[in-house]
Amino acid sequence: MTAIKVLVVLTSHSDLGNTGEKTGFWIEEFAAPYYVLADAGVQITIASPNGGQPPIDPKSELADFQTEATRRFDKDATLKEKLAHTVKLADVKVSDYDAVFYPGGHGPLWDLATDKNSIALIEGFYNSKKPIAFVCHAPGALVNAKLPNGDPLVKGKEVTGFSNTEEEAVQLTKVVPFLLEDEMKKLGGHYSKGADWGSYVKIDGLLITGQNPSSSEEAAKALLKML
Repeated sequence: MTAIKVLVVLTSHSDLGNTGEKTGFWIEEFAAPYYVLADAGVQITIASPNGGQPPIDPKSELADFQTEATRRFDKDATLKEKLAHTVKLADVKVSDYDAVFYPGGHGPLWDLATDKNSIALIEGFYNSKKPIAFVCHAPGALVNAKLPNGDPLVKGKEVTGFSNTEEEAVQLTKVVPFLLEDEMKKLGGHYSKGADWGSYVKIDGLLITGQNPSSSEEAAKALLKML
């Protein structure tokens, strides 16, 4: 039997608005799903808009945010090496993969939301009846994705993502280019959320969305189940 192949897409954006601080992808949201999939024998390719080493959100390396998966990542030289050489999104073909997973961190709100290659990939996976999964801020990559009839991909679908109250808690409401919860509702998505910082995942057909870092493992398990 051929191995299942999943594409993981990370942000290449490292500036947190004009705060002078850095952002990127959130380690837990990459590491937890990566190991859920890899331990199940899934072949994983990591891509990003610019290729090469994607920026890690420095806050996600703080002690408070460490989990079993991040500690495993810290010791995983092979995965770090793989991460340093992500492939360029422009070079990725939907036909080579069975599904795609987008980890969050604030970075995607700036680059993946408007990245033409990323949007085309999401639409390509979805239209090819392949599952697409997004966690935390990564559903921001969906805001410009459309269905063949021109409707927003999230219109009429059950979705979640980083909530307004969570964004307020991290005091970035005024920094981010858009509030994910508001944007999802504006596009006609049926947005719902669980408790702040608790695991909450919505599945609607081929679309899987997780609310925050705690939801990353559950979202990956949902994806695995679909595959």
